[in-house]
Order: sequence, then structure tokens, then C-alpha cells
Amino acid sequence: MGKLAGMKQIVCGSLACGGLAVLVVVQTALATPIIAVESTSLAVGTFDDGLDARSKTDTLEVQLRATGPTDVHILQNKIAPGGTYGWHSHPGPSIVVVQSGALTLYRADDPACTPQLFGAGSGFVDQGGDVHVVRNEGSVDALVS
Repeated sequence: MGKLAGMKQIVCGSLACGGLAVLVVVQTALATPIIAVESTSLAVGTFDDGLDARSKTDTLEVQLRATGPTDVHILQNKIAPGGTYGWHSHPGPSIVVVQSGALTLYRADDPACTPQLFGAGSGFVDQGGDVHVVRNEGSVDALVS
């Protein structure tokens, strides 16, 4: 290998490492702290061969599917007034049910930063992969599962 070819490999390797370092720093910088949230793990189950649950009636069709080994976590979270999960994202979906109080959801890809309010008895599905923040902007604790 000539000197020039060796230098190209060193420079490209340095750029790749430098790019990785920047991505790690940016990813870390985008997350903000969780404040006034108490989490309780109610159950964790592993489905070694994935998960495939389906149900269909005349008016309803439900399908929940995951391929490969899959962990399912059931959590209960109490968010005090002013509490927040901070700006974050996660790789998979979350089904969120508001038991009491209310939560406000903001999505980073919404240029208007429109709040979405979810009160007791309602819920939402976070598909995962997007950056968002969930806050308790009310005056009472919010309890969610």
C-alpha cells in the first residue's frame, strides 16, 4: 500500500470516528431530564418467538405483532404537577392510558408545537421513533399505565 492510500484510510477512519462522536453528542444533547415522575414496573414478559395477537369482529379489527424476541413492559407512572418525561424518543411503540389527571403531549416535528391533551379515561399510542415530550400541566397528579 502506498503512502497516499494509507493516508486516505487514516483520514476516512478519523472522519468516521469524528462523525460518530458528533452523533452521540447530539443524541445525548436532545434528551432532557425526567422531572417528578415515579415509575413502578408491574410486569415484564419475554416472548421468545415474537408476538402475534389478532381479533376481528363485524365492527373491530385489532392486530399486535412483533417479530423476533420481544419484551413487553407494563408500567404505572405517577407524574406530579409540573412533571415531565423530558424530550425523548424510543425505538418501539407504547400504549398509554391516562387513569387520572391529564397529560399534554408535544411532538418535535410539529412546527406549531400544538399541545395534545389527554384526560382521565383517554389514551394514545406512541408509535416510537419520533421525538416528543409529555408533561403534566395540570394541578393534580396524573396516573398513567
